[in-house]
Formats: sequence, structure tokens, C-alpha cells
Amino acid sequence: MAYCVPEALTRAERVGERYEMASGEGFVVWFTGLSGSGKSTLAAMLAAELPRRGVHVESLDGDVVRTHLSKGLGFSREDRDTNIRRIGFVARLVARSGGCAITAAISPYRDIRDEQRRAIGRFCEVYCECPIEVLERRDAMGLYARARAGEIKGFTGIDDPYEPPRSPEVVVHTDRESPREGVARILAKLEELGYVRPAAQPAEPARTGLVPPHGGELVDRFVRGETRLRLLERAAGLPRVTLDERGASDLELIGNGAYSPLKGFMTSRDYLRVVHERRLESGLVWSIPITLAVPGEDAGRLSLGSEVALAAPDGRVVGVLELVDRWTPDKDIEARDVYGTTDVSHPGVASLRSSGDVYLGGEVWLVDRPVVPQFPEHPRDPAATRAAFEARGWRRVVGFQTRNPIHRAHEHITKCALEITDGLLLHPLVGATKAGDIPADVRMRCYELLLEKYYPADRVVLALYPAAMRYAGPREALFHALVRKNYGCSHFIVGRDHAGVGHFYGTYDAQRAFDDFLPGELGIEPLKFEEAFWSTVVGGMATDKTAPGGPETRITLSGTQVRELLRAGKLPPPEFSRPEVAQILLSAMRERAHDQAA
Repeated sequence: MAYCVPEALTRAERVGERYEMASGEGFVVWFTGLSGSGKSTLAAMLAAELPRRGVHVESLDGDVVRTHLSKGLGFSREDRDTNIRRIGFVARLVARSGGCAITAAISPYRDIRDEQRRAIGRFCEVYCECPIEVLERRDAMGLYARARAGEIKGFTGIDDPYEPPRSPEVVVHTDRESPREGVARILAKLEELGYVRPAAQPAEPARTGLVPPHGGELVDRFVRGETRLRLLERAAGLPRVTLDERGASDLELIGNGAYSPLKGFMTSRDYLRVVHERRLESGLVWSIPITLAVPGEDAGRLSLGSEVALAAPDGRVVGVLELVDRWTPDKDIEARDVYGTTDVSHPGVASLRSSGDVYLGGEVWLVDRPVVPQFPEHPRDPAATRAAFEARGWRRVVGFQTRNPIHRAHEHITKCALEITDGLLLHPLVGATKAGDIPADVRMRCYELLLEKYYPADRVVLALYPAAMRYAGPREALFHALVRKNYGCSHFIVGRDHAGVGHFYGTYDAQRAFDDFLPGELGIEPLKFEEAFWSTVVGGMATDKTAPGGPETRITLSGTQVRELLRAGKLPPPEFSRPEVAQILLSAMRERAHDQAA
């Protein structure tokens, strides 16, 4: 008996039908293109989006594969083909098990790519096309220039051929298409092929646990037991570098997994991509460079491939660096791109300028915490906060970053966030801050009192974020969100001037920064709040969205105004700050004035 397909059957229905017929079968998305053409970025974005369509993804980045699967291979044609066959073999296994393997390697030769297409079957080739003159202009590593000068031999596109695919499923012109546009077209092709469900038929599974760490794995670089003792003994004979306050904080946060997926201080490849593109070399979103800066004379006595003992500011050996990279950064470019200014009145730029002029890169191992822990009754490691959330049965956790006492506006937005989540991580930064910021011990007393009196005890975890403040505005807002994802947060509060200072950033720039990335790439949902104030019209806390009236009906104060009141011995109005919190601040201000007078 013959069956007719109604003409009215929609494209989405046809694609959905093909998807159901192909369910259980995996596929491979094979990115190819010259160095710097955007393969890793597009691959990372696609890898973040496909799980939202119900697809399990494994990523096979070219550099990662060469490190772990093809170590020892060179760049002859035979070795390149062997590398691609190894990638194809693993990709085929992933597809056979029902997943999607995403490869991002140059794979310059057409025959070997076509060989993989025949072997795999369900295959989508994506050609990242970009004119070589554009690639040379935006090559932060200077690889093309070095190849032109003969310093690098066998460089694809210069003295080794690249053979573009003849009939790829998708061509992304990365010189004139945005990554978002490119990923949208790749997804459309995968839908058309029947490999993924259309966006109108989402299949993202309900999460049964905490949000996974950034990159999928919580890093742990602490060395324990006998291994620690042996490493300490070996470190005694190594050349030594002494960390500054920021470096010490960064080392602890690499070691405890707060900076996952980082396993050490960045190499130049990661550093340059982060500075220019807010991504690691792998394509994963990351907005702040985590670098180890040392004076040139110290760097000059170190050999690549060797180990370096890392000493805390107090002289203790606290870790070991496996040195694999050393370079002199352009700090003007770093200041401009990361902080948005080269003005040394910006505290982040001032810190950058005062640091060493050479950067060291490589993985690290910790034998001790670089900073003696304060407030030991509160957790400071991601593993500890995640365990606390799990014990309480939380899945949706909102993080709140603060370097100031919590006033009524902060209380208002955190409680609004609690209405839609299981719990709140109150996560004050307790590392280095700029002059004039309120000391951590004073702030901690304020937090503890406020939580005791005004928050439900079973809905809040107070933990420590032992980081140095960078004041990088929009970039630091993204960074703070990704770090809180590692601590177990699914949501993150972003205010109107998050991590800003002075006049350097526009109102709500930090919130807009999140719009540059696909939600799946970040893996944490920003909660964007407008400035809150006490409204005399409604008799309570409100924002522009919830209260009528002009400025004369709003009670709000700047940090400068609050400090002026405290110095004059006056408490801020109760509509701005809880009186008990204000009293702690006033007492601390008087103690400081007394100590300075003495």
C-alpha cells in the first residue's frame, strides 16, 4: 500500500522525522582551515550548543591531540596524515557510540579528509575560509611573519600547501561572518542532515546535579602525602621565583580548581587569545589573562623545560612551576584590551605596569597555600562549596560577588535572586584590593551579622574568594561568573557597574558583555539587575522597573558619601544600610583613625 506525504508537512516535521529515524547514531563535525581561521572558536561554540539539543559531544582539538594522541609526530606529509587518521579513528568511535565528535585541526590535505569522510559516514565538513592576508594581519602570535622569514619551516599556507575542500557541507567566511552567524549556519545544516533536532524541538535534559565546572573537570593541583614531601625536597634545589600578592592568590586559585580549566600560569598562546578574543587557545571562553610576571633578570636565569620553585611573599616555597614558555608581553596592548585604558590611575593598569616585564608559563603543583588562610570557619575551595550545596540538595545556586559591605540594595537583589534559586553563595573577595576599600575582616563581620539577622540560615552559604581584585569591569564580570560556575553556581548576579572603578566603564557595560557569547558557552546564567534604591513612594526597595517617581523620591548613596558620613561620626540612613552593619563600619573607622593618630 502506498502512502502519500502531505504537501503541508513542514520542514521542521520532516527534519524531526529524520532525526527520530537516526536517533542513536552519532556523527562527526570536521572543521578544517588555515591556522587562525577560527576553527577552535567555532568548534567550542558548537560544542557548547549541541548538548542543548540532546547531543553528547567530545571535542578533538588539533593542538590537544598532538599533545596527547600524536606526541612525537612531526609535520611531514606522512606524519600529518598519521595524525589525521588517529583523530579520525577516535572520532569514529565517538560517533559509533551515539555521540558527536568535533574535530578542529588544520588537516591540510584533501585526500586524507575524504578518506575520513568515507570511513565515518555521518560526516559534516566545515571549511573555515579566510584570506591569508587577513590571517596575517590578525596573527597575534606572529607565526605567519616567522614563516615568511624562514624561521618556521613547513608552515601550512606559506611553504606547505593547503587544499581547500571541494564540496564541504558548510563554508564559513570567518573574515566577514561573526562566530554566531557561522554557528547558526552549521546548526542549520546539521538539522537539514537530520543529525540534530531543530531548535523548535529542544531536548536538553533536566539537570540532576550541580552545574559542571568550566571545561567539564574541576582541576586539583595540590600535592599531598609522600609526593608532597618529595616535591618539597626537590624544590629546595631549584631556582626560585618569589610571587607578588596577586601571583600568590592566582596560584592558590589555580591549585584549588577555582580557575578550572587552567592547570598553571598561561602560556603565550593562551595569553594572546585571551587578550585579543576572550578565549583560550582551545576556544573556551576566558576573559582575564592569568600570568606569572617576573623581572627580566630573574627570567634570564631560567631554562625552558626546567622546574622553578615558587615562593610566597613570606618566603615559603609553596609550589613548583614546569616552565614551558617565556615571553615579553606588550603591556600597552594588554592594558587597552583587558582594562579598556592605558591610564595608570586605573588600579588594574597600575598593577600591570608595576609587575615584572617577562611572563613565565607552564603547569604548576602546589605543596602549600601561598596565603595563610583567614576565617577558617568558612570554605574557600570549590570542592568544599560544591559539597555544601550537594549536602543541602541544591541544584540552582546563585553567586554574589562583593568586595564591599552589603547595603540594602545588595540585600534586595540577592533576595530577589533567592526567589528563583535553591540557595545563595555569598562570596566576598578577600584578596588584594585598592587603597580605600574596606578591609576583609571588617567586611566579614558585616556579612556574618547580616546573614544571622536578615537571611534564612538554610538558604545561604558564606564562603571566601581569595583572589586579588583587578577592576577590569566587563571582562572581570565574565571572569567572576566563570569562576563561580567552578564553585558550583548555576546563576550569577551582575550589577550595573560590576568590577568597575571610577569613570572607566559605562553603566551596564558589564551586563552587555554576556551578550557576546552563546548561553551554552558560558554555562552559567547571568541575572542582570538595575540599580536598586529605597523608594519613598512605595516605602521599600525598588528599581526603575518597579517604582514611580524621580530622583527626589530615591534614597541612595555613593561609596564616597558613605565614607564621608562615617568619618564625620554619622550613620548612613537605615533606608541605605542596616543600622547594625553601619555601626560595625563606624566603629572600624574610629579604630583606624585612633591607630593612625597613635
